Amino acid sequence: MGQPVAAVLGDRIDDVAVAEAAARIALARRAPLLLIAVLPPQAKHCSRGPASAPVRAVLARVMPRVGPLHLGYIPEAFHLPGGGGSRLAAAKGLLALAARHRATDVVAARRGPHGLGAHTLVEAAALRGGPTVHAVAPAWAPLRPSGPAPRPANTPAVRRGSVPR
Repeated sequence: MGQPVAAVLGDRIDDVAVAEAAARIALARRAPLLLIAVLPPQAKHCSRGPASAPVRAVLARVMPRVGPLHLGYIPEAFHLPGGGGSRLAAAKGLLALAARHRATDVVAARRGPHGLGAHTLVEAAALRGGPTVHAVAPAWAPLRPSGPAPRPANTPAVRRGSVPR
């Protein structure tokens, strides 16, 4: 089994696109996925491990798309440091977590959770000499209008009683 490919997940709509991009890289390398759930600083009474409820909730969003690929995966939690630390320090901590698992590639959304976007991770990797960071474009879902479809501007409005026969 090869070195894992890390996916930075933050309980956002972009998580599915990030996990799918990481899965494509992992599939090509026959490597497992390292699914890192980025969580805010927790109170002391909450479970903080990779099997905790907040991590399972983040993974539940991406597993329907990644699970059928039959890739191995490693769940991991990264809790942001409390006390208002810098985003660059948080990015270095996240890359250190990926390095502990020997991940050579990290996939993140361009605008990640809590300032941990791909650009911040690239900057931290350049300063630290870390893994290759891949940026994923934001996932935009088109909004569907709830009413009738808008008519083109050059089409006249049809009124009752004015329908040609």
